[in-house]
Amino acid sequence: MTQRMVAMVLLGVGVLVSACGGGRREGPTEHPPAVRARLAPVVRVTQAPRLEIVGTVVAERNVAVSSRVMAMVTAVHVQTGATVRAGESLIEIDPQTARGQESQARGALAAAEAGLVLAERNFERFKALATRQAAADLEVDMARMQYEQATGAVEQAKGAVEAASSVARESSVVAPFAGRIAARLVEVGDLAAPGRPLVMIESSRGRRLLINVPESSAATAVLAIGLAVPVRIDSLPSLGELAGRVVEVTPGADPVTHAFAVKIELPGDGLATGLAGRALMPGAPRPMLVAPAGACHSQGGMTFVAIRDAAGLARRRIVTTGVTLPGGLEILSGLTGAETLLVDLPTLP
Repeated sequence: MTQRMVAMVLLGVGVLVSACGGGRREGPTEHPPAVRARLAPVVRVTQAPRLEIVGTVVAERNVAVSSRVMAMVTAVHVQTGATVRAGESLIEIDPQTARGQESQARGALAAAEAGLVLAERNFERFKALATRQAAADLEVDMARMQYEQATGAVEQAKGAVEAASSVARESSVVAPFAGRIAARLVEVGDLAAPGRPLVMIESSRGRRLLINVPESSAATAVLAIGLAVPVRIDSLPSLGELAGRVVEVTPGADPVTHAFAVKIELPGDGLATGLAGRALMPGAPRPMLVAPAGACHSQGGMTFVAIRDAAGLARRRIVTTGVTLPGGLEILSGLTGAETLLVDLPTLP
């Protein structure tokens, strides 16, 4: 932006902008004290601004581990923060309940097999009677149906035995992958049940920044798998901008928050989960008005600029700012683009 230095003198509600000089003006009016400021135009540009969106560092994998059977917890082998291997035992549960269910399943299988034997004999008897015209076709069909039902009942009972046996063998809840225990949610004596989380485990490798892009920003932000996105970690400014990469974008907005969830892959594995980070998402190119940052002043929750009018007086103008750009601030409303601004004023007129 082209800028030049001028002198200003305060005149009532305005500021008279004039060149610095040593001339003397006739008249009894005393000159107000002059201050120096720069003049800069409002610039029209077409840029792709970066949208700063706050997110949270999460693990690549984070799961809630639960039991497949309802039983009492008899031992807990891990503490929060512990590192575990894939397949390592985390929690022991009382196997008696599962063994009882297995016994019930085996009893049901024996009953189904006995029913099948009886149905088969009955079916064979009616077939023999039918050959001697001693049984009606309906009776034969009924015997056949009972035999087929008994066969299906046996297969169903066998499946129940296999499932119960599998659960009975799993009296130990193990880690599904190598990682760290993010939370331990049970103690010895608690009741484990299917669907109830016992421990939370997160992967040791791989970190993501989870951000929620508001629908207002999603219209201008570029959301695409593989997109390079710089990321800053608030508590670790020494890291600078990390080279992130978009790996997941939800196709639709959340019906409650009206935001799109986006996961950005981060380099390295050393970041702790839960840290706050900022993703600098690239936006789509669009025309905008840009004012120097030194021309904008915030007072009482509003933003003002000082413009030079046709008479050379500085006038206060309320503006609405947008994103921060390398050359200044985006002006969303309050200026037309034809104004000349006063920059670096100590106070507004």
